Amino acid sequence: MAVSRRALLLGGGSAALAVATGTTTAFAQTPAPAPPPGEPGVTGTLRLLGDTAPVRAEQRLTHLGLSWSGEPDVGLRVRVGSDWQAVPVRAACGGGRDDRPGRRRSALVAVPDTGEYTLDMGTDTPVRVGEINTMAEPKSASGPRSEKWDGGLVYRTRAGWGADEGLRFSAEGTELFPPTWHPVQTLTVHHSATQNNDPNPASTVRGIYYDHTVTREFGDLGYHLLIDEAGALYEGRWSGDDPVPVFGDASTHKAPLMANAAHVGGFNAGNVGVVLLGDLIDVEPTSAALDTLLQVLTVLTRVCRLDPTGTTDYVNPISGATATVPTISGHQDWETTTECPGDKLHAKLPEIRKQIAAALA
Repeated sequence: MAVSRRALLLGGGSAALAVATGTTTAFAQTPAPAPPPGEPGVTGTLRLLGDTAPVRAEQRLTHLGLSWSGEPDVGLRVRVGSDWQAVPVRAACGGGRDDRPGRRRSALVAVPDTGEYTLDMGTDTPVRVGEINTMAEPKSASGPRSEKWDGGLVYRTRAGWGADEGLRFSAEGTELFPPTWHPVQTLTVHHSATQNNDPNPASTVRGIYYDHTVTREFGDLGYHLLIDEAGALYEGRWSGDDPVPVFGDASTHKAPLMANAAHVGGFNAGNVGVVLLGDLIDVEPTSAALDTLLQVLTVLTRVCRLDPTGTTDYVNPISGATATVPTISGHQDWETTTECPGDKLHAKLPEIRKQIAAALA
């Protein structure tokens, strides 16, 4: 089944993407709204640290990305003016590439208005620390900044949220995480475990991008799609020069094949990852974010011909790893050691599955 990548996302559960036998009805593109002015870029410095005396950052900080081995939590204090303040460190949604076994704990912490910090590990294991500035002068952001389809769903492209595409390449110009292409077997929902009531979600997306790409050494963003508290949708994992997310070019692939990513350790190939920004363990997701999540999952379920209330016997085409999970799953359905996508979001998935099934009936 040949599927135009520009037919894969639409806005609103009531909009129809007709998938008949062997055919797909594409939606016509409508003009995108005016782009936001001058979205900043992201830069960073990577360090390897143990328990530390105060560290002075090499640049202005907006976030610290922390990645470490072992169970002990990392303590973090930052200096604001002449005072030192403890900053909570919530372990992030785990993940990892299918071709790189082994797990590390991680966290992305917003630390605005500070240039000095100290870590308390409680262990001799060093920490990979990404000193991140998400408000930097952009290095590369060419291409359309947003896209809009019939039905009203607008998403921000990688250029639109300020991705520095150079981070995906080594100093020698080698792509660090070249995509491989796979039929979709399942969809997985996450939360980012970043701050709630986020005043600048695009900045957080840039922080996640640097953290995944550099600090955690994925080579790119681990999620395919990101949704903020206002319901705005962001393109995640790079999937080709066309800005449409998730899927490969229909002129090359004869079916809707997804780009492999790094959102569930060991179970990524054939598994599309969608993340809601925020910490949803104790806080309810916003209605706007849930509305967009429902729209996106409905479209992906329809295009990939998945049963939204079904169960999938997943087989990783890269490693052969297997798991039996709900076809629309939460991260903790794959890994019992993670709290992702947060109890408040995970509890809503049964109702979301029912709503999608009703929309597709």
